[in-house]
Amino acid sequence: MRNILNYGDRHFEDFRVAMRDYGWVIFENALDNDFVATINEDLKEAYVKRRAIQEKNGISANMAGTLHHLVEKHNFSLPFIEKMYCADEIAYFLSGNYILNGFNAVIHAQQQHPYVSNMHRDVRTFMGDTKLLVQMIVTLDDFTTENGATYFLSGSHKTDIKPNETYFYEQADKAVTPKGSIILFDSNIWHAAGENKTIKQRRALTLGFTRPFIKPQMDYPRVLGYDFIDKLSADQRQVLGYNSRIPENLDQYYQPIHLRMYKSDQG
Repeated sequence: MRNILNYGDRHFEDFRVAMRDYGWVIFENALDNDFVATINEDLKEAYVKRRAIQEKNGISANMAGTLHHLVEKHNFSLPFIEKMYCADEIAYFLSGNYILNGFNAVIHAQQQHPYVSNMHRDVRTFMGDTKLLVQMIVTLDDFTTENGATYFLSGSHKTDIKPNETYFYEQADKAVTPKGSIILFDSNIWHAAGENKTIKQRRALTLGFTRPFIKPQMDYPRVLGYDFIDKLSADQRQVLGYNSRIPENLDQYYQPIHLRMYKSDQG
């Protein structure tokens, strides 16, 4: 397929055509092994923390192995954002500046069937050629046919028709790719996590990016703190949403241009 590219030798036109025709693209060799190992180590503690909250609040069913909102001050998340993986491609797809909508992960084990295993698309409303959201999967283990590589129904991002599930699994392609790869896909495409038939975990990050005026799943500037802005690079401020905050009172609203919470270049 023409939608499997090498991250270090990628060409923009290949990305454009792949997203237009298939709705998804793989960039292999994007993350080095040491960074992948760091992420996987951080996910251990992160999962224990989140699983306890899921169970406490009575929502643990069908959520095994899912980790949401991994942005924290002292884990891998800020260095990951600083690397600005696929920044040009994301900016092209979303027609300008963008922010983080969600920074999540999945640890897929044998005989686990979390909600991501269901055939789905990541937006509730089909927007056609209007692009508001693009998704990213970062493979932290090899994605194989045996351990449940993600299914993508190529071309299904072009139509507002939910496919029959039998047809979906017969016709969908599997994103078989080594660890350290990045998969970008149109949020309109129908996809599903495959079944892990091995005894080893299949781990992945799952991120979403939107235009800045779209409300994110978590208010990351408030999570980190408004005073944390001085510790962030310009790229981190942009992606985390520090340039598209909502004032909470008149004093925050009535500010000179350079101090406004919602910047003029955010759409």
